[in-house]
Amino acid sequence: MSETASVSRNFSQNLDLLAEVAVKVGLGLQPGQELVMTASLDSLALARRITEHAYRAGASLVTTLYTDDQATLARYRFASSESFDHAAKWLYDGMGEAFKSGSARLAISGTDPALLANEDPDKVSRANRAASKAYRPALELITRHAINWTIVASATPAWAAAMFPSDDPETALAKLWQAIFSTTRIDMADPVAAWKAHDAGLQKRAAMLNEKRYSWLHYKGPGTDFRLGMADDHLWLGGGTTAGNGIYCIPNMPTEEVFSAPHKDRAEGVITASKPLSHQGTMIEGIQVRFEAGRIVEARASRGQEVLQKLIDTDEGARRLGEVALVPHSSPISASGLTFLNTLFDENAASHIALGQAYSSCVREGDKMTPEELAAHGANDSLIHVDWMIGSAELDIDGITATGAAEPLMRKGEWA
Repeated sequence: MSETASVSRNFSQNLDLLAEVAVKVGLGLQPGQELVMTASLDSLALARRITEHAYRAGASLVTTLYTDDQATLARYRFASSESFDHAAKWLYDGMGEAFKSGSARLAISGTDPALLANEDPDKVSRANRAASKAYRPALELITRHAINWTIVASATPAWAAAMFPSDDPETALAKLWQAIFSTTRIDMADPVAAWKAHDAGLQKRAAMLNEKRYSWLHYKGPGTDFRLGMADDHLWLGGGTTAGNGIYCIPNMPTEEVFSAPHKDRAEGVITASKPLSHQGTMIEGIQVRFEAGRIVEARASRGQEVLQKLIDTDEGARRLGEVALVPHSSPISASGLTFLNTLFDENAASHIALGQAYSSCVREGDKMTPEELAAHGANDSLIHVDWMIGSAELDIDGITATGAAEPLMRKGEWA
């Protein structure tokens, strides 16, 4: 049997394999290393399995911080207005100290995509801004890939209900779990071997783009005519990476993208989202924005307009781009026909861009540069990093060389 052939296992076996692959392949956890994990209470089963596999892999200590949707809603309904400008800085400072001391970071994704849909957008925006400011020092260690980290997903009742509203809760949850196992290659005969082969393919694609050294990308599709300049000395990355601590990790599971840093001052034209964006418990749909000299000068959404506006008003960098990623329309996530309402998955179903903070690792020697040096190369700086999807079966992308010549890069969503 091929190592990439699909096999049948029961739920408990798949859950255990997901935890094992997350620790060994996604995180690359080393003996003696501490692990800081975040998860919702609805993700308890997966969190416990990951904890077990982390200790089996030699973790010295696993510390898990749990969130609770009902407690989050209680804040919005009963807390004073002034409290929404406050965040637990002591907690984020502690996480930053853990990362500086060599801890690994694992996040379990899977919250209700519409948790805050009925809450005051101003309170949501203020709470997000306060948390972003408090978390910034710790987050910089992640965006610089100073540590090994990864994100995996757990199916939860609210997320499953949002994705499969016509199904009963038990069926919806089972469908979501199956989609997670499939897109993270857990249902294959040898998931570890399958991930290694997939990682090698992404690395090969990134190497091709690094050899091409395109100066600009030109996007054309329904509602889109957009030119995006690349940062000076930019690097394309894909799949896994060797973190600053020397540990190889695959930050996102699943991942189908190759990504790089655009130049913060070089974006021109109109671009339209191809999928809705679930941002911090709020759905934003029908996004269309216009850029001039790298900056959003006009933004529209058919749903969630106020939230979108507050998002891009977070700071000056929130109106500029920090990431560009290319994903073929035929990716397994896209082929599933599902909209996951979760950025971890939906960004890997389609080519996308991200507002806000750039990854310093996407600039040659960027991890050794000061913020001022990164900015001089065109890397964006912001409190936020929010991906949204622009790829589809109708999107064409050209790579523009330094001489101005256009070369077909993607046609109808596929690599040319």
